[in-house]
Amino acid sequence: MSDGGVEVAIVTGVSGAGRSTAAKVLEDLGWFVVDNLPPELLETVVDLGARSQGQVTRIAVVMDVRSRAFTADLGAAIKELDTRGARPRVVFLDADDSVLIRRFESNRRSHPLQGDGRLVDGIDAERELLAPLRDLADLVVDTSNRSVHELRKAIEEAFHESAAEVASTVTVLSFGYKHGLPQDADLVVDVRFLPNPHWIPELREHDGREEVVSDYVLSQEGAAEFVDRYLELLRIVGVGYRREGKRYLTVAIGCTGGKHRSVAIAEEIARRMAGEDGVRVTVSHRDVGRE
Repeated sequence: MSDGGVEVAIVTGVSGAGRSTAAKVLEDLGWFVVDNLPPELLETVVDLGARSQGQVTRIAVVMDVRSRAFTADLGAAIKELDTRGARPRVVFLDADDSVLIRRFESNRRSHPLQGDGRLVDGIDAERELLAPLRDLADLVVDTSNRSVHELRKAIEEAFHESAAEVASTVTVLSFGYKHGLPQDADLVVDVRFLPNPHWIPELREHDGREEVVSDYVLSQEGAAEFVDRYLELLRIVGVGYRREGKRYLTVAIGCTGGKHRSVAIAEEIARRMAGEDGVRVTVSHRDVGRE
């Protein structure tokens, strides 16, 4: 959203999940980036941007728990901007605890909420503090299995166009349950009710992006009906999200290994959604190649 022609984005999330990288990407995209701004100054910065006579049209604010009243103050600031018709896009960066621990230890850094306790204590305390804000987020990005370049690409895809140009952005993500649930999913659906091509020797080495596997999966009993019904559900959810000001939706589709069934179904859903007005669709296959 914008206030006086100014778009506003808030980048936040758990420490070690990549906020600094996201800030650099937004800066490269032409956003005016402010780091570690106290939440109570958010409205002031937006007002200054609105009075800049077009010199500042996009403001990205990076916020973290260095402000101890962080979540309460920021939640109130977001609501106040919302009443002015200027609700900012909120991007929340997350990662698995094990990944965060590895990142902190490799950099020999302590957690900002660790105090005299253990690193895991600081991570737990931060997650509890940030839980309400994560629920407010328009976009949650799980950086556990993303390289710096992959995170850059995700941020670029989310912000490469203005809010007025993109009514809704949908990411259709395939995954394998044996590799764990994706943290950044808004909706998760299980397609393990379909026969597994893994047990067919001539299909095992192929994946769901290939026609031979896709044809097999989509021809199974219940597959076509599932895709039709799930698309109907996604349309209802998408309308509701847009009504609530949420423009990003991550739909996760899972099977056992994330190679055959989930990939084929994700490709088909993305293909059919891409033809709908006001919807920008990307498809990603998290676990292909992780056998």
